[in-house]
Amino acid sequence: MKYRAKMTVLLVAALASLLLGIGSVYVAPGDILAIISNHLFGTSLPKSLPASYPAMVLNMRMPRVILAFLTGAALAISGTVTQSILQNPLASPFGLGISAGAGLGAATVIVFGLTAEGLGIFLLPGVSLGFALITIFLVVFLSSRLDSGVSNVTIILVGTVFSLFCNAVMNLMATSSPAYGERIQLWLLGSFSMKEWNAVWALAPATILGLIFFLYYARELDVMTFGEESAQAMGINILKLKRILLAAIGALTGAAVAFVGIIGFVDLIAPHIVRRWFGASHKKVLPASALFGGTFLVLCDLAARTLIPAREIPIGAITSLLGAPFFLYIFFAGRKNR
Repeated sequence: MKYRAKMTVLLVAALASLLLGIGSVYVAPGDILAIISNHLFGTSLPKSLPASYPAMVLNMRMPRVILAFLTGAALAISGTVTQSILQNPLASPFGLGISAGAGLGAATVIVFGLTAEGLGIFLLPGVSLGFALITIFLVVFLSSRLDSGVSNVTIILVGTVFSLFCNAVMNLMATSSPAYGERIQLWLLGSFSMKEWNAVWALAPATILGLIFFLYYARELDVMTFGEESAQAMGINILKLKRILLAAIGALTGAAVAFVGIIGFVDLIAPHIVRRWFGASHKKVLPASALFGGTFLVLCDLAARTLIPAREIPIGAITSLLGAPFFLYIFFAGRKNR
């Protein structure tokens, strides 16, 4: 199957997942399209359509589903680049401590009741993003002090240490502040519940700009998959490139989790599946990863809302249930190939 045909399949799957997500408590796809058309172009609504449906679809379902898609896309893009520059199939922004750093920022705002005039609901996401960036900068800084060549193994190990440390501090905060423990725990498991359009408008440009930025480095990423020696032989400054790309990964991942909480394994699953179908070229893999990651997370959110009647499962629990066995599969498959 040619690249265009494969991308068409992914695009159709993405649109289908969005319609499914919007109509989880059954709203017919035709009614959803009629509501969107009425909102955008002023067309008439079906007379049989209940009066509550337009507000429900436009103000509750759509922002939630689109935010889930954007979050999945951002995490998948970040995971693809992380695995390429660290040359490790098990590497992910989640494992580098970026998500844990963002979680620590959120816990700090929740426990200490931080406020800032003019920021409103953007305070917690802003602090989370700031902590995510600080975390990845500290990981790179400490890695460069421990290893002048900033080897991939050193980065992964230091990132793991930071992730464990941030999680320990968050658990300490949740335990010592019972009044906020449940809210912190919910944030750590991730949720798209009660999300509004302002979160979508904030994450959409970050995701699009992140994809464009990494596509600019597609050639360098292609070369790095063959090893650092090959990249150096072609005149690529490995250390500088790693710092630039890791900072961008921190920014994109931090933006993705800042509004919805920590969601693991999307950044691990999507790149592997997409590479098997699209090959190694990052000009193809990055857009495909964005579509696949977005579709995957929308379907996970749909499962989180519908598996248990009248209850919602944290989205992080769904992705972990799927991601943990996938992690083991990659690990043991890698050992067999050695």
